[in-house]
Amino acid sequence: MFPPERILMGPGPSDVPPAVLQAQAQPLLGHLDPAFTPVLERIAEGLRTVFRTANPVTFAVSATGMAGMEAAVVNLVEPGDDVVVGVAGVFGARMAEVARRAGATVHTVEAPWGRIVDPEAFVAAVQRHRPRMAGLVHAETSTGVHQPVAEIGAALADTDTLLVLDTVTSLAGADVRVDDWGVDVAYSATQKCLSVPPGLAPITFSEQAVQRVRDRATPVQSWYLDLTGLLGYLDAQGGRTYHHTAPISALYGLAAGLDLVADEGLDARLARHQRLGAMLHEGLEALGLELLAQPGHRLPQLTTVALPDGVDEAALRSRLLAEHGIEVGAGLGDFAGRAWRIGLMGRSCTEGNVRLLLAALERLLGEAAATAGARP
Repeated sequence: MFPPERILMGPGPSDVPPAVLQAQAQPLLGHLDPAFTPVLERIAEGLRTVFRTANPVTFAVSATGMAGMEAAVVNLVEPGDDVVVGVAGVFGARMAEVARRAGATVHTVEAPWGRIVDPEAFVAAVQRHRPRMAGLVHAETSTGVHQPVAEIGAALADTDTLLVLDTVTSLAGADVRVDDWGVDVAYSATQKCLSVPPGLAPITFSEQAVQRVRDRATPVQSWYLDLTGLLGYLDAQGGRTYHHTAPISALYGLAAGLDLVADEGLDARLARHQRLGAMLHEGLEALGLELLAQPGHRLPQLTTVALPDGVDEAALRSRLLAEHGIEVGAGLGDFAGRAWRIGLMGRSCTEGNVRLLLAALERLLGEAAATAGARP
């Protein structure tokens, strides 16, 4: 196979550093080989750093980010439980649906596309329903909205409600503070700001969340994602009990990706995303384009931008890929057919990429406008 070279500036995956690809090409070990244990421990420590947590139960689920969402929800939720979920885009809606399928009675706190879920309304819903679990999306990939969490976590601190946070697009690209915010379960994905190929879902469980799983009255809906089974493999203290065949090469890659985060420094990495995200936003607005996420709550690493009226966004996106080798994403839901989702994640988050995209977009929009003006 000889895939074409692309600059990946969509909602994921992002470009992958050579060191990660090289790590994935290393010889296989058995997943129960004692020589593999240090790799798992290194990954756990690296994930604790990016999640900013001391949780012992921090690991990578052997599947993509959606499995992280499922693992968080199905372990905490039992049939008949009340659950509150903030919905302001595709992925909040998915979390609500996963909870429904786990047998929960789901109460949603909704916001228009492009807006945050109002923290006061969310806390009020939790106080009203006293749910077993409350879930939020920290970085809504469908809208580019950066959801505030600290106030909500503080309000839930003295309740029995466990807080679940989707950090799929935020981890290692925007500040995530699991312990400081009182988050009980946070999950993510490797292909976004970590710049590791898709296939793993980093996740962390607080001690309260682990105890909630142990105290369940009913079995976890999913055998594969049941934390009580996974802990036998993850707990190196008593030896690793076979649960499933871990994806060795993918884990090598994650270890290498986390090493690169450590080398750069997490705070420096976050500052890079913030600076270049602001540069992209300013450049898009200078071209006369509308940013769709709420001011003051815009993600630096995922930007939703409206294309001008009369412009075929799909045709323009195809030209951007064919003529410039740059991939961006189409709009979803309420933004479908009129917007792009532009990613600046991990290795893809460079000043050169921002300048390339803005220059290409200026040319393509100019040609589209000239073509429209030439029509009778």
